[in-house]
Amino acid sequence: MIWTRLHRFRILERMNGYTYDTEDMIFALATAWGTSALAVIRVSGPGCIGALQRIFSRPEALGKSESHMLLHGDLIEVQSKQAVDEVLLSIFREGRGFTGEESIEISCHGSMAGVESIFSLLKQVGMRPASPGEFTFRAFMHGKMDLTRAEAVMEIVSSQSKLAHSLALGRLEGNLFALIEEIKQQVLHALSVVEVQLDYAEDEISGDIDFPFPLVEEAKDRIGTLLGTYEIGKLYGEGARIVLTGSTNAGKSTLFNLLLKEDRSIVSDVHGTTRDFIESKTVLDGIPVRLYDTAGLRDSMDLVEQEGIRRTRRLLGEADLILLMLDGTEHDEQSVMQHHDLLHDPRCIVVWNKTDLTDRKPLAGSYPLSAKRGEGFSALRDEMVMRLRKDAKRPDGQDVVVESARQHDELLRAHAALDRALVLVQEGVPLDIVAVELGEALEALGTLTGEVASADILEKIFSGFCVGK
Repeated sequence: MIWTRLHRFRILERMNGYTYDTEDMIFALATAWGTSALAVIRVSGPGCIGALQRIFSRPEALGKSESHMLLHGDLIEVQSKQAVDEVLLSIFREGRGFTGEESIEISCHGSMAGVESIFSLLKQVGMRPASPGEFTFRAFMHGKMDLTRAEAVMEIVSSQSKLAHSLALGRLEGNLFALIEEIKQQVLHALSVVEVQLDYAEDEISGDIDFPFPLVEEAKDRIGTLLGTYEIGKLYGEGARIVLTGSTNAGKSTLFNLLLKEDRSIVSDVHGTTRDFIESKTVLDGIPVRLYDTAGLRDSMDLVEQEGIRRTRRLLGEADLILLMLDGTEHDEQSVMQHHDLLHDPRCIVVWNKTDLTDRKPLAGSYPLSAKRGEGFSALRDEMVMRLRKDAKRPDGQDVVVESARQHDELLRAHAALDRALVLVQEGVPLDIVAVELGEALEALGTLTGEVASADILEKIFSGFCVGK
């Protein structure tokens, strides 16, 4: 959908704190800040090609260029006429590029000093730095994408695993939007049936028209299926926190290194070696994981170690999964009871470590492991993944999965409205009230895709974007 000029103005003027005037020419670095071989500066807005002609070594060629052409040349300093950098311009005429506007992508050398010099030139010809999310915002406002695709842009940028990237790419390509549109058409058809009965007398309608229960029930079920993907989508999108805890010298650091496949944490036979938590990232079966190796739990007079233990207990409260490490050479059932609270925590997996050094029978329900040799690690890792997924199947990269809390809330609203509509019809409530509930479901689905948009929703979504997107 393409917003009218008046509608755009009304939305823009209510987006407090964000310079989102779509008539401005804007620019931003599309690649990461930092020294590199090449950098890409994105420029967009009405008249930006003409403005760039003033500082490009081949102005006539740029003015005559067609969309999707590449031009090689230099950017020239306005006053001195000296070359600032050798560049390659990718030209996109109005309606053809990412934003739906006239735009150019400048491929230049990756010197930060050089990039800043180009920024200065762009300001001299009337352009301004883009606000966070402004390029994607313009794409949305010009009908190049709906809100589910817009959110997918940032979900791709922030994805922490190949699977998360693949799922977000599916949303960017429109798989979620297409499914929502199908459901909307089902609800709209049901609403039209109800409105026919409201607008015309019985003797004016040829044949019987029953309430379309199957249509509404199917739409509700499809929304319910989408809602069921939220937790798994959130898991693969945002990741999980896993905290390793237990007594000192139980092998937490060895397991930490095993999970990371690198020597990240110091391993020692000395009790209390880890005094503060150590944090690192890894991926388990496509799930982004933030892993914490913590100070061993024991009574200590050392103030530094006491602070480490306090921080460990705080992390335990925030964890999605807890690995309680027990030293199989020392612990027995009686000594294990000092961890009574953790043993009854549904997030906790008990690991019976050092099986290579003892013949003791592991604690019932625990996972036997030799972290030093890696024996038993495969079974433990599978259990960790299963617990994190909460028995849900691993999504395929082509699956339609909801990751956004906003999308989840609107789906929940639509599902509840359809459920109320079905109940009201069964109770014999007048159809004009049923029509209100069907309308509520349509509004929720429209808000999800952006067909129904408000300044508050748009500001919340796009303010979280990085500059250049």
